[in-house]
Amino acid sequence: MNIIKANNIACPLDGLPFTETKKQLICPNGHNFDVARQAYVNLLPVQQKKSKNPGDSHEMIVARTAFLNSGVYAPIADKFNDINYGLITGYQSQSICLLDAGCGEGYYLQSLLHYLELNEVKQDISVIGLDISKPAIIAAAKRGKQITWLVASNKQPPVLSGTVDIIFCLFGFPVYDSFFKLLKSDGKIVLFDAGPEHLIELRNIIYPTVNKSEPPDLSAAEAAGFSLYSQSRVTYTSKNMSKCQIMNLLCMTPHLYRASKVGKQAASQLDTIDITVDVIVRVLESGLRP
Repeated sequence: MNIIKANNIACPLDGLPFTETKKQLICPNGHNFDVARQAYVNLLPVQQKKSKNPGDSHEMIVARTAFLNSGVYAPIADKFNDINYGLITGYQSQSICLLDAGCGEGYYLQSLLHYLELNEVKQDISVIGLDISKPAIIAAAKRGKQITWLVASNKQPPVLSGTVDIIFCLFGFPVYDSFFKLLKSDGKIVLFDAGPEHLIELRNIIYPTVNKSEPPDLSAAEAAGFSLYSQSRVTYTSKNMSKCQIMNLLCMTPHLYRASKVGKQAASQLDTIDITVDVIVRVLESGLRP
């Protein structure tokens, strides 16, 4: 496998391709963006922000990094790697572009690249990791310098139209119209969403009532021109999770803000817990826009 530099990054202000220097990205209209010393680029203009510091906080990222590195979600990463290996090797093109839309601190991308290297994938691959959270991208940049790390939004991703083969969106917020524009004609989206039983034991503790919701329906995806290519599921029980893992899991998710005070206190008193992991995996393929 040959990891190549992504050459399809676009100016977030006018959509034009960049010329890259060692320290800046510069578009033909003179807009320039600095490459940070941590090897990422902030392509989220002020006018695209809805808050001063959008996305996950530094504390959430620290907790997520510790939790993911502990291996509890390793079977999710294994499924992610297996699915994408099949998709990537199924392409006839020698050059493949991957985009993780909402990459967080980069755990799944790092895992995938390691897997592809071990399995001696032959294509040239460029990889973009995008997240609206600056702390997430700063953390992600520590995982691999071969990946192009961007602070940016899924609503207005700074990537040239028709240049991406596969978009990943794990536990995130897909914007199907934007994704459709980015993908090549045979492009795919890989979605990982929480299933109805996901973290049910913890949710039963922190909430007075629990709704076992199905993952979001695909009506918005279908309206944007996508169809379901495949669907599968990852379910298992993580036994004897430690107090540290429990608190990191709580801190890294929106449950930290949604749970009641009583619920969070109850969770903090746990020494160990068995947790159900339930993840719905769907692959969408692009077609002609209706």
